[in-house]
Amino acid sequence: MTDEDSAFAALGMLGDPLRRRLYRYVAAAPAEVGRDAAAEEAGISRSLAAFHLDKLVEAGLLATSFRRLSGRTGPGAGRPAKLYRRADGEHAASVPPRSYDAVGRLLARVVEDGGLDRALQAAAKAEGAEHPDAAAGDLVEVLRARGYEPFQDGETLRLNNCPFHGLAEEFPALICGMNLALIEGLATGQWSPTMDPQPGGCCVSLRRDGVRDASRDDRRDSKNKKD
Repeated sequence: MTDEDSAFAALGMLGDPLRRRLYRYVAAAPAEVGRDAAAEEAGISRSLAAFHLDKLVEAGLLATSFRRLSGRTGPGAGRPAKLYRRADGEHAASVPPRSYDAVGRLLARVVEDGGLDRALQAAAKAEGAEHPDAAAGDLVEVLRARGYEPFQDGETLRLNNCPFHGLAEEFPALICGMNLALIEGLATGQWSPTMDPQPGGCCVSLRRDGVRDASRDDRRDSKNKKD
């Protein structure tokens, strides 16, 4: 089976509305999801949720791990629960075939080699500022529509997905700088974007204006104690 065939097969699994709903729920969750939670969200039985979740695993769309949700160990702790998360791999297909990723890498290389970082950031910020929905205060929905998968973490808005992941891995400084500028343009007056890389997520998080980042303060205090 070719890469294209594999991509079509994986994406075809999402043609079913129920599987698509389960996938979106797991993919957008800030932590691994158990069968009970997935079943409750979809309004179906636990056994039916398990069946569809495992089909998504077989297709390479979800990955699994096992953990005791109670946190207990030893005799009487119970069996580990099967937990689901979005798989790391990407699945993309187009009809007819297109190679936008190749053009993106080429343009990124030219911009980086030409020292055009600031010009790119200015263009990205202007692009974000032109979005009417963001200006109207619908920033969370705008970020969701752009593939960032935002979720609330206290007073912080975190982004569970990097829409530019492939390019960011190859050109991290360039793409992450562009991404921050884009979100600065999108952000309303209530939010302040900042560079805050998270494993498996986006390099940017947003905080409500006037709210300090307690987690960052804790990390800074811990570092100062070590020094």
